Amino acid sequence: MLQQLSAEELPKVEKEIVDFITTSTAHEELKKSMLYSVKAGGKRIRPLIVLATVQAFQKELTVPVYQTAGALEMIHTYSLIHDDLPAMDNDDLRRGKPTNHKVFGEALAILAGDGLLTGAFQLVSETTLSPTENVLLIQLLAKAAGSGGMVAGQAGDMAAEKQHVALNELKAIHRGKTGALLTYAFVAGGILANQTEYVIELLEKLGNHIGLAFQIRDDLLDVVGTTKELGKKVGQDEKLDKSTYPALLGLEGAKKALTDELKQAEIVVQQLAKAADFQPRIFQELLGLFALTK
Repeated sequence: MLQQLSAEELPKVEKEIVDFITTSTAHEELKKSMLYSVKAGGKRIRPLIVLATVQAFQKELTVPVYQTAGALEMIHTYSLIHDDLPAMDNDDLRRGKPTNHKVFGEALAILAGDGLLTGAFQLVSETTLSPTENVLLIQLLAKAAGSGGMVAGQAGDMAAEKQHVALNELKAIHRGKTGALLTYAFVAGGILANQTEYVIELLEKLGNHIGLAFQIRDDLLDVVGTTKELGKKVGQDEKLDKSTYPALLGLEGAKKALTDELKQAEIVVQQLAKAADFQPRIFQELLGLFALTK
């Protein structure tokens, strides 16, 4: 079910992104830079969650759904471009390709990120959703991406380099850095599927657990994964002396923390199945994406 959704529906999300950038970007080299990172690939986890959530509630996947999912992926892509810059993580490989600033230079890479960030809000604003839904989705996206969410998490992550932070502080950093956009994906899917406030709260709770699980798994793969399978250099966390779950808890402790978050996520999925006209199978498949297979 999830594989079919990925194969058949994610290309429609990418088309919305590419069409938007192509028609709305006035500078050709800037357009090339933006499209370079958008087309670099990736698992498209965040838009996939939006689509899976709408489908789990047995609602139709419409153009506004694809556009909302596309806007979220645009913000994620912008964050990767900026995260790779020399002033931050200084990476030269992303999704198996040279990072944006290695191809287009730092200045244009920064502007490409700026274009993707601001364009994301324009894209949501131009959907055919009701004004109330539009404003709500834009407001929540701004909160998730901004100084109370992802940007704050990135700042906390940088401040924690060469530091030994407590587990609660590490969780708080990653609820912003990684979890905020993932949580938005679930919540936006619920809004697009016209769900109740209670169900939206459950989706937010689910997103919190998945966000931490995603980051713990990412930290683990930086230790036990390979450059080929990740599309980026491994061992970077240790090189930058970042605060990570394996560094704080050890490998086995981090693996247990990942398992615990996924168990809590499964409990929320069961609660959703009782609360709404909801098909849990697609979410159960989704949880499998965040498990560690090694």
